[in-house]
Amino acid sequence: MTLLLYARHKGWPLEQVEVILSHQKIHAKDCAECENKEGKIDRIERNIRVKGNLTREQQERLLQIANKCPVHLTLTRTNQIISSLAQVDKEPNPL
Repeated sequence: MTLLLYARHKGWPLEQVEVILSHQKIHAKDCAECENKEGKIDRIERNIRVKGNLTREQQERLLQIANKCPVHLTLTRTNQIISSLAQVDKEPNPL
């Protein structure tokens, strides 16, 4: 969605975007860019296919924008998830 909105704003002829993801767990020691070398990490590979009469420069810019989209930034940051269970009022169970 981010790429489509960006291209529309720029007036670029982007017709369609398809994203294909693959996920695997790898040993952190096998990750050259990772600071922590302990345990396993999630590795997500993303292949972005764009359809439209775009120049090479426009395609490269779309890749840069994809790396700045809110979902990408959320997934690449260190995250903390805190879960709690909320009590839901129960209705009487009719017999």
